[in-house]
Amino acid sequence: MSDDHAVLIERRGATGLLTINRPKTLNALDIPTLLALESGLTELERDASVRVIVVTGAGERAFVAGGDIADLESRQGLAHYQEFAEVIHRVFRRFEDSDKPTIAAVNGWALGGGTELILTLDIRIVSEKAKLGLPEITLGMFPGAGGSQRLIRQIPLCRAKELMFTGDTITAAEAVALGLCNRSVAPESLMQEVMALAEKIATKSPLTLKLLKRNLRQGQDMALSPALAHEQAVISLVLDSTDAHEGCRAFLEKRSPAFQGI
Repeated sequence: MSDDHAVLIERRGATGLLTINRPKTLNALDIPTLLALESGLTELERDASVRVIVVTGAGERAFVAGGDIADLESRQGLAHYQEFAEVIHRVFRRFEDSDKPTIAAVNGWALGGGTELILTLDIRIVSEKAKLGLPEITLGMFPGAGGSQRLIRQIPLCRAKELMFTGDTITAAEAVALGLCNRSVAPESLMQEVMALAEKIATKSPLTLKLLKRNLRQGQDMALSPALAHEQAVISLVLDSTDAHEGCRAFLEKRSPAFQGI
């Protein structure tokens, strides 16, 4: 494990772990941290032995408590657009577009950019002590790292508006009830639960997971009819893979499949 950067990179079997490592600032996101996240993601994406990527925060208090408010206060619009906003949008989109399954292990506060990062990850497991929210309105701003657009596509519109208009935080249980997160677990078992889930997903065909993720990502922006045609084409590609036939043979032979990603 590297410990000399704002983001720690670790490999645990077929799972890659990215830990945002700024506990003194509650893992607040600044440009160096975002670039370190992007670099870590690239490294794990290029490692064929890594099949699932987990993102969490260092310490017990925060996943990501948001952005650096003093830094934001010092910015003017054009500079923000060209610098911080450009970087955070690119990095978050990189996570959203990753071909490898991603899991958020939300260990504490996830506010502003923390919730916006969660919205780009495939599966979200939260500590029962976690709190989520988009409090930008209380600072005279609104979510500007993709949150205003992703949230309205992931939970009911009226609830998304309430969260953004009030800036209120919600509990882990409320986040699960909204469908914003998958489930909440005891804080002491968070990483155990997340790693068990990652290991389960890692046993599946990495090629099929890649094509499935692309099918879901591309299809969600289509009307139903072209989305179904897209699905038909992608599943046909899957049936050209060795893994698909290995899976069928393993089922018929009553054994576990040995997927190779081809």
